[in-house]
Amino acid sequence: MTTAKNKRLDDLVAQSKKYQADREQTYRERSLKMYPWVCGRCSREFTQANLQELTVHHRDHNHDNNPNDGSNWELLCIYCHDNEHSRYIEQVRYGTTGADTAKTTTTHNPFSALGNLLKSKD
Repeated sequence: MTTAKNKRLDDLVAQSKKYQADREQTYRERSLKMYPWVCGRCSREFTQANLQELTVHHRDHNHDNNPNDGSNWELLCIYCHDNEHSRYIEQVRYGTTGADTAKTTTTHNPFSALGNLLKSKD
């Protein structure tokens, strides 16, 4: 009984992986033909030797949105792509980015008494 369940689960996982690989291969190949092999964030250039480090990022984070004109894609190196998804996850979880949080929580103003000091010197 457990063998039948395992086989069914293995088949489902294999089918899912095949679907994902087919989908990624299609838009990846199209985007590599469409855009120069340069990371859209750090401007790192790629050649055939390191092309596996260049990824296709979906700007709206929907991997099923693959318009023929490529308007939802940008090529990013693996590091910038990872950073982009980390920022997106943080935004979804907390509603803001780390930089925005720092702006709202900072209360110290080192120049608050500067106006008074300048007036007293006159």
